[in-house]
Amino acid sequence: MKTAIVIGAGIGGIAAALRLSKKDYQVTVFEANDYPGGKLSAFSLGDYRFDAGPSLFTMPQYVNELFELHDEKASDFFTYKKKKIACKYFWEDQTQITAYADSTIFLEEVKNKLGVETDVLKKYLKRAKKKFDLTAPLFLEQSLHKLKGFLNVKTLKALINLGLYEINQNLHSVNVTQLKEPHLVQMYDRYATYNGSSPYQTPGIMTLVQHLEQEYGTFVPDGGMEQITQSLFELAKRKGITFHLGEKVNQIIVKKGKATGVKTKNQTLMADIVLSNMDVFPTYKNLLKDIKPPERVLTQESSSSAVIFYWGINRIFDQLDLHNIFFSKDYKSEFEAIFNQKEPTDDFTVYVNITSKDVPSDAPKGGENWFVMINTPADCGQDWDQIKNKLKEKTIAKLNRILKVDLSHLIQEEEVLTPPMIEQKTSSHLGALYGSSSNDRMAAFLRHPNFSSKIKNLYFCGGSVHPGGGIPLCLLSAKIATDLIP
Repeated sequence: MKTAIVIGAGIGGIAAALRLSKKDYQVTVFEANDYPGGKLSAFSLGDYRFDAGPSLFTMPQYVNELFELHDEKASDFFTYKKKKIACKYFWEDQTQITAYADSTIFLEEVKNKLGVETDVLKKYLKRAKKKFDLTAPLFLEQSLHKLKGFLNVKTLKALINLGLYEINQNLHSVNVTQLKEPHLVQMYDRYATYNGSSPYQTPGIMTLVQHLEQEYGTFVPDGGMEQITQSLFELAKRKGITFHLGEKVNQIIVKKGKATGVKTKNQTLMADIVLSNMDVFPTYKNLLKDIKPPERVLTQESSSSAVIFYWGINRIFDQLDLHNIFFSKDYKSEFEAIFNQKEPTDDFTVYVNITSKDVPSDAPKGGENWFVMINTPADCGQDWDQIKNKLKEKTIAKLNRILKVDLSHLIQEEEVLTPPMIEQKTSSHLGALYGSSSNDRMAAFLRHPNFSSKIKNLYFCGGSVHPGGGIPLCLLSAKIATDLIP
């Protein structure tokens, strides 16, 4: 029987293991942490449960597909519901927009609150959909680094419509031109943050990102985000996949230009295939020390990171929902600070995720579990103790102003996550949440491929390689990588 080793039990690694198992590989997964899930894990503070990492769930069909691949009914093990409200948006001038999942209601909301005619936004959304439909087969569903991927009708169609992608404009300029109204522009600029980039630098093609949310909707797993990885982890175990949790891989064994196995503290294990779900930078730096790394790929600009406050709040806020955004007054300065000055600005956008709105057991009666995230630069030696204290003070002040509350007296529990801690817990290089940024029109092609061009039988998946970060793309990276494996 063919054998495969997967390094890392993040969602990409588990998905890759399941796909390899279906290809009749005997699969062994090594994970440095004593729990599966990577960023997509959970913890508790007192009576409050928190999802540690990704909080947005879109395109659940990619999770369901893994159950169906193994002839199991996804709904028997993994359940979720669609949100009627995708997000609530708040500004300092007291403007509030509710992004309803129902597009008709949402268009009316934008018209009533911002005075933007429905035809304007409808045309913008239609254009984003066309971009997605044309580019998804090319950029998201196949390797960009294999010639055969370009030799098909879908690719030809995508290339013919190249002018539609607006890659020579940045996302902000596209939004200003097509939407004009400042609040609406800022709403759609924020989608650059979905892959840790700046709307003032990332190409205009990124309008397709919001299409995923608007077209397919946002969802919440019944057991919180952790249920995604836990259900897949249990599925993998049922299918005979072996997991070594708490066992860190120290080396990928390479003989005669071929990956042949791995070494850990406890054992040496040989295999026909090695697939790394670990961030590509530490994979080369720590596991392939004798191999010359692809410098051009690994020296790209890092994506943004974040400081995250996990707060147990002793109050119910009826005006908030699962996803809430509190915008900065000067968006451009915020991103210049992140990517140029490498320090958060004084006025920043705050994201608040509250899973107890949909999973009541995540907080005690009369309370809420707040996941409070502020985008920051990746770690390059900043004083993070000083930064987190400043961010906490200013976050509380901002939320107090907009929500008209004294928040400091309501925080019962607190944990804080900084970029160095993110790197420590997840091996994400410099704590960057999405690997490299997409602040370059060629960024998609510059990401590390899902295979090694120098080492046979070595493959890669996860947020640091093609097609990028976030749950749907990590799941797609596992599919792309394993599709390349015979």
